[in-house]
Amino acid sequence: MQWTHLKKMGKNHQNLLNNLEELRKSANLTQQNLSDNAKVSRKSINAIENGIYVPSTVLALKIAKILKCKVEDIFKLP
Repeated sequence: MQWTHLKKMGKNHQNLLNNLEELRKSANLTQQNLSDNAKVSRKSINAIENGIYVPSTVLALKIAKILKCKVEDIFKLP
C-alpha cells in the first residue's frame, strides 16, 4: 500500500494520516456512494478525507469493510 496522497488529520490529531480518498477512488466509489453505504452524510466523508474530522471507531470499521481493507490501510500514525 502506497501512502501517496496522505492528509494530516485536524489540529488535535496532527500525527494521524489518512488515505481514504485514494482508497475510495480505487474502489470506484463517489463520496456519496461511500456515505450511503456507511449510513453517514457525504459531508462526513468529505471532512474525513480532508483531515477535518476523525471518525469514530465504528465508522472507521464500517468504511474499511465497505472498501474491503483494514482500518490500518486507511489511517496510520507516522
